[in-house]
Amino acid sequence: MIAFITVGSTRFDALIAAIFTSQVLSTFKKKGYTKLTVQCGHSTFKYANEIKNGETKALDQEGIEIKIWKFKPSLEEEFEKADLVVGHAGSGTILDVLRKGKAMIVVPNPTLLDNHQVELAERLEEMEYLIAATVETLPQAIKRFDTRKTKPFPPFDGSRFAKIVDEALGFT
Repeated sequence: MIAFITVGSTRFDALIAAIFTSQVLSTFKKKGYTKLTVQCGHSTFKYANEIKNGETKALDQEGIEIKIWKFKPSLEEEFEKADLVVGHAGSGTILDVLRKGKAMIVVPNPTLLDNHQVELAERLEEMEYLIAATVETLPQAIKRFDTRKTKPFPPFDGSRFAKIVDEALGFT
């Protein structure tokens, strides 16, 4: 199985660093993931200086094949290939992943202003569309994640989306 990790266009050093810990890697392995693709964006971490834009670094850690890169023009192909997406809680990323019917764990970036990501992630978890985690609880979130316990996201309908966002942010 393949997990895709993305931080979008941001810098989320804590999430990227967590992915490379033995605890997270062994949890992925125990859940049956044999490949990780990591889109690290502007994050700084152990391998950051070794990766140039447009290049991919390949590693094998804890028996998992890992590909790391910074940016691509589109993440669509990665979303399609992934069995699980672990990402920052940006609304665009969440919508893209859930509309494709993909499993998702979101990790809000606490360094962003006003913490809207936390509110959105928590509400979408309450609605059973995804699992919300923190960097610290990521191993437990991976361990407890079960696609049978999440609901399929409704197909796009502009009015329905507005209602979901309003509900998620407490406007209704």
